[in-house]
Amino acid sequence: MNEAARKLEMVKPGEPQYREAPNNVEAEQALLGAILVNNDAFYRVSDFLKPAHFYEALHRRIFEVAGDIIRMGKTANPVTIKTFLSADDRVGDMTVSQYVARLAVEAVSIINAEDYGRAIYDLALRRSLIGIGEEIVNVAYDAPLDMPPQKQIEDTERRLFELAETGRYDGGFQSFNDAVALAIDMAGAAFERDGHLSGISTGIMSLDSKMGGLQRSDLIVLAGRPGMGKTSLATNIAYNIAAAYEPEVLPDGSFKAKNGGVVGFYSLEMSAEQLATRIISEQTEVSSSKIRRGDITEADFEKLVACSQMMQKVPLFIDQTGGISIAQLAARARRLKRQRGLDVLVVDYIQLMTGAKKSGENRVQEITEITTGLKALGKELNVPIIALSQLSRQVESRDDKRPQLSDLRESGSIEQDADVVLFVFREEYYVKNQEPRDMADPKYPEWEALMDKVKGTADVIIAKQRHGPTGTVKLAFQSEYTRFTDLADPSFLQYEEH
Repeated sequence: MNEAARKLEMVKPGEPQYREAPNNVEAEQALLGAILVNNDAFYRVSDFLKPAHFYEALHRRIFEVAGDIIRMGKTANPVTIKTFLSADDRVGDMTVSQYVARLAVEAVSIINAEDYGRAIYDLALRRSLIGIGEEIVNVAYDAPLDMPPQKQIEDTERRLFELAETGRYDGGFQSFNDAVALAIDMAGAAFERDGHLSGISTGIMSLDSKMGGLQRSDLIVLAGRPGMGKTSLATNIAYNIAAAYEPEVLPDGSFKAKNGGVVGFYSLEMSAEQLATRIISEQTEVSSSKIRRGDITEADFEKLVACSQMMQKVPLFIDQTGGISIAQLAARARRLKRQRGLDVLVVDYIQLMTGAKKSGENRVQEITEITTGLKALGKELNVPIIALSQLSRQVESRDDKRPQLSDLRESGSIEQDADVVLFVFREEYYVKNQEPRDMADPKYPEWEALMDKVKGTADVIIAKQRHGPTGTVKLAFQSEYTRFTDLADPSFLQYEEH
């Protein structure tokens, strides 16, 4: 007797041969009946329940048609919806019209409509989980070459995250009505938010006035040559946002940021301790070099302790893994959003990340994969991503050291994928290196006058912005504290580039 025959004999008569997907047709019937009797029941479930959540195809169609009619301000009942349903289909010995009328006749009340809706929604999520689980098992058994275990884990985590966020993982088109509603909600949120910004405030007013804050899903590339202070600016912005975090409780018990936000910081170059030292220096106005050497007074130490206690409450999370891949970064970002929340992501910096490293792939292709992945991640998580980037050395060979878009290393994909490109430029850095060796040099007074003019200032050049103007924002820069701030003295504006 072969194995197949033996297994068949083990099945007892009357036992089911398969497991049916989780569903509750009675709950679907009860909810649809309640909606057809009293259309107010629809509004109790329409914010979370979609036609795709129904198990029965006919129920999906009834809910969809009823919703369309109700949103038009008309009454949905067995008479008005039967025109939009197939007259040829049958449900047992009933026509579709008779079945719909039966749903309405047997409806009791709308009191439990929301409970029925939640039950239908939860069962739909369970069916989606089963689908993901079955695919995990099948792919793991098949072991395809293009889906190694690590990639399968990352893909599964992405789909589970999307399911947790929205209850669906298949994507699809969005109606223009929904897009308009989101735009109006964004405008309302901007009106209520401090500073009336449509995006998240950077904490630097002059920069916010040009950009409207950091816009959700935008990829913001912050670039500069070494020594310009791009990491300092990114750190300042990250801390400002985290320190301003003010949560708002939503009706379902979850939180969203009313002001500021939860920040994830990928520090591929510096350790978490070095990054923390910079932030402490900025906040306490104690030089970071003094902190590292221990050259501080008792008063300075007290300031450091007080600052550290305050910083422990700030929702700023640092990942210091070096050479992280775009897939790993995305997986960890999804996990952070799911566990702690996430409003802004900072990556320092693009050139230290790795791609999939496919055979024969050059560095330009790898950077393209990274920037495309960051842009997609921003849209998926609905958060702005600030990605730092190095500039090529060709800047140094020009008389005018101000960076241009063409100076971005592997610039094609970075410039193309970025919604905003910011350059940090400190003329003081270059002027300081041109100091004449002898104070008696005739050129010394001229150099000294130029140094006085540019000392303590920095330009943030907005070279590209999809949703706003380009231009230059002049800021104050305190190098000993690695801090960028708004200029206190408006007289500096006379030096701004026009």
